[in-house]
Amino acid sequence: MTHYNQYQQPVGEPLESWQGAELPAKQPLIGKYCRLEPIDAGKHSEDLYRAFSEAEDARDWTYLLTGPFERQGDYQAYLAHLQTLNDPLHYAIIDLTTQRAIGSIALMRIDALQGVIEIGHVTYSSKLKRTRLSTEAIILLLRYTLEDLGYRRVEWKCNALNQPSRAAALRLGFTYEGLFRQAMVVRGHNRDTAWFSIIDDDYPALQAAYQQWLAPDNFDLQGQQRHKLSILIEQQRATTTSL
Repeated sequence: MTHYNQYQQPVGEPLESWQGAELPAKQPLIGKYCRLEPIDAGKHSEDLYRAFSEAEDARDWTYLLTGPFERQGDYQAYLAHLQTLNDPLHYAIIDLTTQRAIGSIALMRIDALQGVIEIGHVTYSSKLKRTRLSTEAIILLLRYTLEDLGYRRVEWKCNALNQPSRAAALRLGFTYEGLFRQAMVVRGHNRDTAWFSIIDDDYPALQAAYQQWLAPDNFDLQGQQRHKLSILIEQQRATTTSL
């Protein structure tokens, strides 16, 4: 339905009850397989540095704005700075089985007034990549921002050449919105930025798919998924559209 103002100009859908979203708090977010904890340099730097150091080379840092770190002390000093920030708000990703930090992630560009927030600074070690935990960490942030805090829009942005990040966004149900050309200069190279989003209207179908995918019976004894998340999302979207 098209809405019009008093001048008969088309305007967006009225949001008369909109009061803004809440700012995220520095609190843990707990899932089935992982826990997100606000970054604490003293608590997390040793585990994270060890996990990142297991990589064969530094390719995991290519599309990030910082790193790699040659010494644990340098990395701990970096985390000590991060823990003082509210935006970006960085989290350590804790494996509930080992109770070790094996990656980090952040909420950033937080605009509670407009209800817009971004998931970024996704830094996964080899222990975290392609596991249930890596997906659940993002699902926890989506649930926290869209359900608990009342955001209308969650963004995902990445270097347009970062194919794994682009694939991850699409797999999780983010919608590709376009390319911002020459958006940044990173490590002496041009960066075009790809934009993705999930809005509150998208979320119910995604939430149902996330719950199905995270269910323990969706994984075999080796931890391999029985049903792909992307297929579950397609099925939920089709069901929602037909209602």
